[in-house]
Amino acid sequence: MSGHLDSTSDHIHQVAIVGAGFAGIGTAIRLQQARVDDIVVLERSDRPGGTWRDNTYPGAACDIPSRLYSYSFAPNPSWSRTYSGSAEILAYIESMVDQHDLDRVIRYGTTVTDLTFDEPAGLWRVSVDGGETVLARTAVIASGPLSTPGFPDIPGIEEFAGKRMHSAAWDHDYDFAGKKVGVIGTGASAVQIIPELVEQAAAVTVFQRTPGWVLPRFNPEVGETTKALYRTIPGLQSLARAAWFAGHESVAVGVVWKSPATRVVEAVSKLNMRLQVRDPWMRRQLTPDFRAGCKRLLMTSRYYPALQADNCRLITWPIARICEEGVRTAEGIEHRFDCLVFATGFEVSKQGAPIPITGRDGRVLGDEWSRGAYAYKSFAVSGYPNLYITFGPNSGPGHSSALVYMEAQIDAIVTAVRTIIDRDLAVLDVEPGAQHRYNETIQRRLQRTTWNSGCSSWYLTEDGFNATMYPGFASQYVAQMRTVDLTRDFTAVARREVPVAATG
Repeated sequence: MSGHLDSTSDHIHQVAIVGAGFAGIGTAIRLQQARVDDIVVLERSDRPGGTWRDNTYPGAACDIPSRLYSYSFAPNPSWSRTYSGSAEILAYIESMVDQHDLDRVIRYGTTVTDLTFDEPAGLWRVSVDGGETVLARTAVIASGPLSTPGFPDIPGIEEFAGKRMHSAAWDHDYDFAGKKVGVIGTGASAVQIIPELVEQAAAVTVFQRTPGWVLPRFNPEVGETTKALYRTIPGLQSLARAAWFAGHESVAVGVVWKSPATRVVEAVSKLNMRLQVRDPWMRRQLTPDFRAGCKRLLMTSRYYPALQADNCRLITWPIARICEEGVRTAEGIEHRFDCLVFATGFEVSKQGAPIPITGRDGRVLGDEWSRGAYAYKSFAVSGYPNLYITFGPNSGPGHSSALVYMEAQIDAIVTAVRTIIDRDLAVLDVEPGAQHRYNETIQRRLQRTTWNSGCSSWYLTEDGFNATMYPGFASQYVAQMRTVDLTRDFTAVARREVPVAATG
């Protein structure tokens, strides 16, 4: 490709960030703190927030404690509960935007359609809806893995004549009062939605394909005295965060690997079920046949009581198809509904590249990731210089906060961006050998984890490749990101001045 780029603007940004969710906002803040000021954040929506802007279904909340599900560089002393709801988390994201004056660098209503690397110029060409092109020396994909709603592959899904709703696109204008509602899915979002629907709808039918391991969630309010202490005593929040971090690290022993601690987790879950579920037959239906941790653990104290409500019914027969008036199960019964709610999560392991991305020599990231994504330490991919990914391949936690992992990635990204600027580089690209060695090690370690122990989950591709999870402690992940070697594991090429033409 020529070094002459057609564009509606001849300005070259230092960094273009795609997405204004947790990752994009955190990256922008850390870049500013590292004196990288020429940033543009491209956000398709009209406000920031990402997952927490889009997921507003009833009961939406985080199953990680708020002290840990927040950035260490942006502590919030005012969390109202141990586990925060979606509205409070969104308010936290918006407060970071306000405190760091990020609205001046965020372009809302801007959908990125593709990215292409111009190697002679050492620039990323970012195309957006409407035909404009944004030029940047470096690019960060911060659109996140939980951005593409996933619908199940069920015959007849388009035939249903009633109201159809996905948990990630909730219609708050729809009135559930007096309605018969079918819920497909029993994962993390479903166990939050179902108790709310049971309180609103006339009848709720839950279709369960696979039961999950459920642990109780205690969610006390944070007292005003505690909030005042966090505001006035420096470091107290850091200590609280460290305590929560250590506690969750201990859980890894039981949920990341099969160990005696795994049996302890399962025993706690079974005791919780016995205390909450009266009917032995229902307990049998709700007992998983896989090791705890193989699928995501479910944190809720409201789900089991909701299933036993007079207006709720649990169906474990497989769904044969969806028809005009409802759902037909394998034994031939048709269940009729006014509304179908799909609490079926997101396309994570199967979505490939979130945006069309073309790297060196015309290589296409979506093609290379078609059978499962991979990267060097989850944040950079060989052949795509000066491009970085937040919450990339194999950076998923099974036991801790995603923001712990994300913060470590952001710090590595900032170091790489500063290196490109300070050394005036056109190309900073991962060595293929370094990437291969890293992924070979990761996949070998994954074979010993519960995620690869035989169950089917969104962690795995259809052929069993795990492109999602990190096989270790959060502290190990943070350590690996601190030891990114830009000298040994990357190739650097100095920038050559190539004219960039502006048209139009």
